[in-house]
Amino acid sequence: MNKTIKHILILVIAIIAINLLSSKFYKRFDLTADNRYTLSASAIQIIEDIESPIVVDVFLEGEDFPSEFRRLQNETKQLLEEFTAVNSNIIFNFINPLEDASTRERNIQQLTQRGLTPMQLSVQESGKSSQAVIFPWALASYNEQTVLIPLVKNKIGASQQELVTNSVQHLEYAFADGFSKLTKPKRRKIAILKGNEQLEDKYIADFVKKLGTYYYIAPFTLDSVASNPQNTLKAINGFDLIISAKPTQAFSEEEKLVLDQYTMNGGKSLWLIDAVAMEKDSLYNDKGTNYAVSRDLNLTDFFFKYGIRINPYMVSTLYSAPITLAMGQGSQSQFQHLKWPYSPLAGSSSKHPIVNNLNLVKFDFANQIDTLKNTIKKTILLETAPLTKLEGTPREVSLKLVTKEQNPQSFNKGNQTLAVLLEGEFNSVYSNRVKPFKLNQEKNKSIPTKMIVIADGDVIKNDIAKNKPLELGFDRWTGQTYGNKEFLLNAVNYLLDDNGLINIRSKEIAVAFLNQQKIASDKTKWQLINILLPLVLLGVFGFAFNYLRKKKYAS
Repeated sequence: MNKTIKHILILVIAIIAINLLSSKFYKRFDLTADNRYTLSASAIQIIEDIESPIVVDVFLEGEDFPSEFRRLQNETKQLLEEFTAVNSNIIFNFINPLEDASTRERNIQQLTQRGLTPMQLSVQESGKSSQAVIFPWALASYNEQTVLIPLVKNKIGASQQELVTNSVQHLEYAFADGFSKLTKPKRRKIAILKGNEQLEDKYIADFVKKLGTYYYIAPFTLDSVASNPQNTLKAINGFDLIISAKPTQAFSEEEKLVLDQYTMNGGKSLWLIDAVAMEKDSLYNDKGTNYAVSRDLNLTDFFFKYGIRINPYMVSTLYSAPITLAMGQGSQSQFQHLKWPYSPLAGSSSKHPIVNNLNLVKFDFANQIDTLKNTIKKTILLETAPLTKLEGTPREVSLKLVTKEQNPQSFNKGNQTLAVLLEGEFNSVYSNRVKPFKLNQEKNKSIPTKMIVIADGDVIKNDIAKNKPLELGFDRWTGQTYGNKEFLLNAVNYLLDDNGLINIRSKEIAVAFLNQQKIASDKTKWQLINILLPLVLLGVFGFAFNYLRKKKYAS
């Protein structure tokens, strides 16, 4: 008896000790093959020191979800649980804004006004089709600030399952980005170059507004180079990144030397260059034609020294965005979306964090980029589909092209590079050359730095409607949203060494889905198997048990 009591006491003490140790040493184990429930170090760094509550309201809630989006709902919930496990100040709630029929329309209107656009889905369940409205958004609030967090990652041509897969892969980045906006102060400074007839402010307003949530933004003109180049160089060196959005006036040698020395001092740059002068708006005249001519910005030697060449060819491709024209006469005319080979849709198969899981990016009258051999590392970020041809200048461009059948065999130039990332130690354009002005501290080789060159200025250009800028990448005629804004934001984040946040985008998660068609067709079979088979097995077991029991005790 004493021995039994002793064993019980030891067991009780062991259980108490295990509980005490487990309360002090907490550990979660992620046994998934793709580590989907393991937060990246960058995401943990953003939230681990937060001392005030972040309240996250998730509107991805409802009963009529298709199974794919229930999966996204569950993945969102599990991810937020991981964030809460790291920092208990992250509090989340799932809200169904459409639950109450009496307030449904009012809630939809209020959420839409706040920028939470509803999404209409096709639901395929049990062989039947129906429609459902969801709000794939979250609102995160911290110290009287609120940010929108999109939960769905759109991609042109994607099915609902592909849409959910893309969205699940994007979730950690979406929440980490939102938390970073709320909790991390701005540090970097970006200069928007002026003075060489770059795009007007209204045409880059949407992207600059987006950048302003992450960085300090200021315009910078190179006009003062002519009178005081040293002060201009000193001033521009105070910025971490410069953006030149579609310059149309040639750069002087003095301006180029300032920009070159900015790079030599480690400055980052994003160039959006048109080597051909051609605007889509210029075609909307009585004749519907205009001439495309090469544009000399005096930057050929500048980029050539760094390892690329922008050729004055227009890239024409069969895989492109449509042009919308009014077809017909007078009151009978109708707007139609027509094939237009001069608006290439570019993508990438690369896993580089700038372009991984990226929607297609729309270009207009894009040019071709050649990469040259030197010590600079070059990464092709965006390229066209293989069915392309290159058209030299000068050349007449006419809207009549939309009425002509294109010969696919003439589109035989293969993939064409439209955007390139350059990384490394750059050699000065003016090394061993007479300089346009004397430098106090000349540098002929840069410290490690980065540069991105895009062969089309319209990539950053937003449309204008009713004197207001539309969202960058949004086509108001087709309702399609392209990946221009996300691509440019990723590019800026990468250039400014915000790699911790952007590298989260490289996370690959495999999401398995059930085949809804197969479920509908095999529904009866599996119902019979699940209901009858256990009964049959139970009957066989009962019969065998009774038979063996009688046989054993019959004697």
